[in-house]
Amino acid sequence: MKPVTIAIDAMSGDRGPAVVVTAALEAVRENEALSLVLVGIRSELEALFREGHARIRVVEAADVVRMNERPSHALRHKKNSSMAVALGLVRDGEAQGCVSAGNTGALMAFGRSIIRMYPGIERPAISKLIPSLRGRCHVLDLGANVDSTAENLYQYALMGSLMASAISSQPEPRVALLNVGEEEIKGNEQVRLASHMLAQCDTINYIGYVEGSDLFRDVADVVVCDGFVGNIALKTGEGVAGLLIELMEQAFTKNLYGRLVGLLARPIVGRLLQLMDPSRHNGASLLGLQGVVIKSHGNANERAMLAAIRQAVKEVELEVPRRINERLDDLML
Repeated sequence: MKPVTIAIDAMSGDRGPAVVVTAALEAVRENEALSLVLVGIRSELEALFREGHARIRVVEAADVVRMNERPSHALRHKKNSSMAVALGLVRDGEAQGCVSAGNTGALMAFGRSIIRMYPGIERPAISKLIPSLRGRCHVLDLGANVDSTAENLYQYALMGSLMASAISSQPEPRVALLNVGEEEIKGNEQVRLASHMLAQCDTINYIGYVEGSDLFRDVADVVVCDGFVGNIALKTGEGVAGLLIELMEQAFTKNLYGRLVGLLARPIVGRLLQLMDPSRHNGASLLGLQGVVIKSHGNANERAMLAAIRQAVKEVELEVPRRINERLDDLML
């Protein structure tokens, strides 16, 4: 395997740097080709290491972007933050990808400023793979832009289709727009215009509208929406998954009969819980940037942060930004 270096914004998540250090140690243990750069306050990070590791180094950052901080304020006043420094390592070629559990708006703003966008793409989009009935589905945008024009939705569809081709090796991924119904007359003006634009694109396998319940039914490989709708859909799905996991755990530990049934069903239940557990699918891509940038859930635990690091490594190894950029010119209107 080719060596891969990932920079991690170690200070910005809700749970602090301890989660990042634990996940980083596990990541380098399981992947001998991986090196990590933890960016943050050196004294805090080094105090968390019981012993050093040859493939993990710390880079000092003087500041931290807070979760409630305005992106515009962070962009002006937090150029020496762990988030900005980590992205700068990608820009300067010292790392091939970046992972951050920090402020989404600030990460997008710094990403556009430091790493830059693909030519012709107006806004980045947050894309995530979610489990579906017989596979997985790429959904975007999940919160980078709460208001999106028809042109933005069209560009998300292009990038999502190329992402699905690169990540899932799908030559003609099925692309759909998330809407309030499947009929052509449904939806707002932006969605209807984006649908018309996609229908005219011969190089996109556009299948029309899908509804929220279709996200998990393997109806489409790529589902496109604006960030307001997408973020609510994602959080709702994660909430339902968490509820089901908790109810199953209660049912299998409540009494002796439940424990017996749980013991007999452990192989099946284990696979189901692994499929449903949001922490195992943590890590969303900021598509549109000329580099691999992975947004982790702000409240990620060690397992979730490890999943985000794995996602960054996978996109670097598959050269996702380069493959998307090479084909965008052929697909842009």
